[in-house]
Amino acid sequence: MNTTQTAPTIDDIKEAHQLIGEYAHRTPVLNSKQVDQKTGGRILFKCENFQKVGAFKFRGASNAIFSLSEEDAKKGVATHSSGNHAQAVALAAKMRGIPAHVVMPENAPKVKVKAVQSYGAEITFCEPTLEARETTLEQVVTKTGATFIHPYNDARIIAGQGTCALELLEDHPDLDIIIAPVGGGGLLSGTAIAAKSIKPDILVIGAEPANADDAYRSFKSGKLIPVKNPDTVADGLRTSLGQLPFSIIKEQVDDIVTVPEDSIVEAMRYVWERLNMIIEASCAVPVAAVFDGKVEVKGKKVGIIITGGNVDLDNLPW
Repeated sequence: MNTTQTAPTIDDIKEAHQLIGEYAHRTPVLNSKQVDQKTGGRILFKCENFQKVGAFKFRGASNAIFSLSEEDAKKGVATHSSGNHAQAVALAAKMRGIPAHVVMPENAPKVKVKAVQSYGAEITFCEPTLEARETTLEQVVTKTGATFIHPYNDARIIAGQGTCALELLEDHPDLDIIIAPVGGGGLLSGTAIAAKSIKPDILVIGAEPANADDAYRSFKSGKLIPVKNPDTVADGLRTSLGQLPFSIIKEQVDDIVTVPEDSIVEAMRYVWERLNMIIEASCAVPVAAVFDGKVEVKGKKVGIIITGGNVDLDNLPW
């Protein structure tokens, strides 16, 4: 595997797929006649809500952690995350038998905090700002000597996330479009590398909340524009786009679209009610983009990555 600051290749993604094969699930791809009728396209959901820890993040975390040298692994791993990446690092570390230190914002969903604790990670809480996360993490790393596993700005993470699109295109090589939500950009950048390498003419599109549209603005301007404390129901997409993912996205992604909060909640509820499937607000974003016509899907075969299903049932958005 190449360095953490160089964009991974399709070979890195294939290598990651082989490495994590015995740890991560190969998740199902589901289809709904109702969704097809509603959109006029054939919509295929890659269901990472059925992945270990209930989210695609386990792919990247397990790739990063199982590719560590024995010497580095002994000192443990550390990260900051509002939830799914935290759970993924905690479980992958537990599976490798090494310590995990996780910095989480005080307002992280309770369901995610409980899950991180259940995997045996040591949690340090901080103020809900990126600055507080990074400062607290620095202190933890200095104290423990643990290896920082960045949630998205790391080639090992990006390669791991790219295995999701790799599987989707193995199962459905005739896809016309693949859509993924974008927060820090690890999933979207990994998806773009995998999809464009396998099928160069496929459209790769990112979907983002209008209330947290830094990736959209960065993509359109060609310059990285950070977001500050965005207010969106999609808690997994409140993070600013990372430098390494952005360098990949601006070269290989075809478009980024945005959707309003009410559309995100409506799409989330529609999937719960009609498909009997619990999905997070974050992965309702690309579904909303299709329902709202932000992506033209009529007559197309479209893959949507359903990124996770970890929802705080005591705090639903409806």
